[in-house]
Amino acid sequence: MASFRFQIHILAFCAGLVIQSSCHGHSGLQKKHVALFIFGDSFYDPGNNNYINTTKVFQANWLPYGETFFRYPTGRPSNGRLIPDFIAEYAKLPIIPAYLQPGLKDYTYGVNFASGGAGALVETLQGFVTDLKTQRSQFKKVEKQLRQKLGKAEAYTLLSKAVYLISIGGNDYSIPLATNTSQEEYVGWVIGNLTSWIEDVYKKGGRKFGFSSVGPLASAPSMRVIQPGNTGPSREELTALENLHNRLLSIVLTKLKKELQGFKYSKLNLYTYAKERINHPSKYGFKEGKTACCGSGPYGGINTCGGKRGVTEYKLCNNVTEYVFFDSFHLTERVYEQASKLWWSHNLEELFKV
Repeated sequence: MASFRFQIHILAFCAGLVIQSSCHGHSGLQKKHVALFIFGDSFYDPGNNNYINTTKVFQANWLPYGETFFRYPTGRPSNGRLIPDFIAEYAKLPIIPAYLQPGLKDYTYGVNFASGGAGALVETLQGFVTDLKTQRSQFKKVEKQLRQKLGKAEAYTLLSKAVYLISIGGNDYSIPLATNTSQEEYVGWVIGNLTSWIEDVYKKGGRKFGFSSVGPLASAPSMRVIQPGNTGPSREELTALENLHNRLLSIVLTKLKKELQGFKYSKLNLYTYAKERINHPSKYGFKEGKTACCGSGPYGGINTCGGKRGVTEYKLCNNVTEYVFFDSFHLTERVYEQASKLWWSHNLEELFKV
């Protein structure tokens, strides 16, 4: 059985490589598709953290992660696909690969820079993750490579037609705030760095953006458990920070739409969307909204899923499709799929029209 399962993993992996290489190799398709560039944190990370010098806390490259869809761990911190994977599928694109994936050379369909644990602030979990500033530097290298490969004009056309997705901010609020700093000032720094990223991408030709609001981090299983040595904000403080971030983000996006010619955006209200499913799971086809499928302790709130983070024992639910949370922090593939369908049909699809 184990041997058969291993063969399936290999076949699936190879098939994925064949599909991606054949799709990415068609230069004739370049004018008929819209590329997808992805930035952010663990909600969008396809496995970039597999390739950086970090700890297991910020990685997910072991089973049962990935088991539902890929049948093997990819580094995505969920049981299967994430929102960018579904959006790529709806846009008729191949799965967008991790930027740090070895051997990756073709970026004409886009690439994913997201890193689990990343924040908009360089200081957030510094040394363990690829922060937004570094992701911007990586994008600059991709832009240069596209110009060399396609020529300046065609590269600019590709970048101006592309869609840029980002999920960032949650990790900035999950750590202790800088001393002598008000919540308003701190959130202003985070939104300021996000705004700077928008303006940077805009200068390179980017016009179409998709934003995810910060999710209800205070409702994650990990926040329902008193963690040893925790010095971060309380659930109440975290909720206040999240709400302020999401409010300021909406204000900034409305302002930029007036100031930047051709700037278009779509926003997923992940906070409200996930909160609804956490509080009323049966209404959306789930049975459990507060406890993680994989983990240990009360609510599965201790981050031991897979037994690789210092504690080998953990509990795994029998039916992951019944759960809103997969591990102590992250949502299940089914939640991401529902969110992706909603976002796509709301107005994200419009951004992918050539």
